[in-house]
Amino acid sequence: MIKERLAALREEMRREHLAAYIFPTTDPHNSEYTANHWKGREWISGFNGSAGTAVVTLHSAALWTDSRYFIAARQQLEGTGYQLMRLKTEGTPTIAEWLGKELADNDDKEVGIDGMTSTANYVEELISSLRQQGGLTLRTNFDPLTRIWTNRPPIPMAPIIPQPLEYAGEDTVSKLKRIRKALREKHADGMLMAALDDIAWTLNLRGNDVHCNPVFIAYLLITTQRATLFVHEGKLTAEASACLRDSNIDTAPYATIKEALKQYPEYNILADPDEVNYTLMQAIHAQQIVKSESPVPTLKAIKNKTEQQGFRNAMLRDGVALAKFLCWLKPAVEAGGQTEMTIDEHLTALRAEQPLFQGLSFDTIAAYEEHGAIVHYEATTETASTLKPQGLLLIDSGAQYQDGTTDITRTIALGPVTEEQRRIYTLVLKGHIQLQLLCFPDGASGTQLDAIARRDLWSEGLNFLHGTGHGVGSYLNVHEGPHQIRMEYRPAPLHAGMTITDEPGIYLEGKFGVRIENTLLIQPYTETAFGRFLRFETLTLCPIDKAPIMPELLTPAEVLWLDDYHNTVYQKLSPHLNEAERQWLREATSPLI
Repeated sequence: MIKERLAALREEMRREHLAAYIFPTTDPHNSEYTANHWKGREWISGFNGSAGTAVVTLHSAALWTDSRYFIAARQQLEGTGYQLMRLKTEGTPTIAEWLGKELADNDDKEVGIDGMTSTANYVEELISSLRQQGGLTLRTNFDPLTRIWTNRPPIPMAPIIPQPLEYAGEDTVSKLKRIRKALREKHADGMLMAALDDIAWTLNLRGNDVHCNPVFIAYLLITTQRATLFVHEGKLTAEASACLRDSNIDTAPYATIKEALKQYPEYNILADPDEVNYTLMQAIHAQQIVKSESPVPTLKAIKNKTEQQGFRNAMLRDGVALAKFLCWLKPAVEAGGQTEMTIDEHLTALRAEQPLFQGLSFDTIAAYEEHGAIVHYEATTETASTLKPQGLLLIDSGAQYQDGTTDITRTIALGPVTEEQRRIYTLVLKGHIQLQLLCFPDGASGTQLDAIARRDLWSEGLNFLHGTGHGVGSYLNVHEGPHQIRMEYRPAPLHAGMTITDEPGIYLEGKFGVRIENTLLIQPYTETAFGRFLRFETLTLCPIDKAPIMPELLTPAEVLWLDDYHNTVYQKLSPHLNEAERQWLREATSPLI
């Protein structure tokens, strides 16, 4: 099937005199997760990971992705004609370098990409890098998928609903006032907002256009006096329309955004070149385009008191579901017949019983033994392993509740485990605990904290290539910026009120994987002559499996943290469980030593 699609694509490329075509993993809003309509890279390559770029020439094809997907991509690309390019691995060429070599002898030197689904910065950088590869040029106004993707899913039309003030904690008028103040500080009269979660947060609206992300397809154009939501009008419920009217928000058809930018009335406009796509950036008619970071992600990242309490409430309900699940898990595995898929279904059903449940925040990763080494593994009927009362099971899961979003990973010993598994598990746990023990200056970046979680792993020659932590939305996207904790430099400062995950892990291909993750809230700690200091409040409420721990590797401070955490978990969850579940939880949270 993939080879047939490539043949159809190449026919269109010959017709358009294109030497190559590039398919990034994004949509017109630079979303991390996209609606099915824009999953062109997946359709043309067969690789379904959330990150990657497919590049096709008339005679070759390659796909670039990061370490989370090396194993999965290798398996999914087998037999398709694609070469796997491992990002951040020595010897891997850039897309431009690869195209320079592949097209060295071509008469046609034009490369295609859809300017509507590629950010302005990405396209500008690509134009420059291609020019250095023998004068390759880039065309941005042609999308071959409109011709060859015959059963392409339509742009989603799910209804848009309000996010009540009792969960949002701040009304839209107040948010727009703060956004306009931030724009004035950047000397901008208005802005084009393209990021879907930023739009949903600003307007206190939610949707269901993207799998697991409660957002809707739209643009928001803000001027000094007005704001206009560009959206398919059939999506607006009566309640959503009323909320927009109450906040003095105009509406216009989604497809008219390009024309509206040509008629933009103010002197200048802020457009984030890492958010706004190239085609719309080119369409803007203003005396000045302020190409700067959008102020909205930083405003959104600092949760107000209502949102913070919403997270605590959501984590409590999520913890109840997880405790019921873990109480059930080992006996069910011992009884036989459980697979990676059946336990996923059972956990989802338990979450669905909880008040304010709206769905999953991402597809559950239930990975047994060697599957645990595939960082973003997703079981299918063909691949799902049957669980046995031995070895390690890694479960990374989360839920959307109307008052908060959850993200948690636990690695569980289903029975006897090896000494290697115990040692790796304990080293990962040490990194997990050390990060949560940390106190740090207000404004430190996540990169400065990252080494704390890796120190004990590094001392044993171990490392992981994914980030250590990411922000989490308030009934929004499970991955939220601008702050992160990771090895690669991310300058975004950390401040009180931000949520962030703590998820170190180690993955041994063909053997097993270990990851332990909690979601945290940054809180004020103390103020000294050296400034304000912050610390973490642990939001996630779920036992950490003690069975694989090698206690002799933990410091007294780490043991104390674990015991204190488990005491909190028991005190908060036990009133919501039946007697058998409480008995299980009492043992699961008892002191380690």
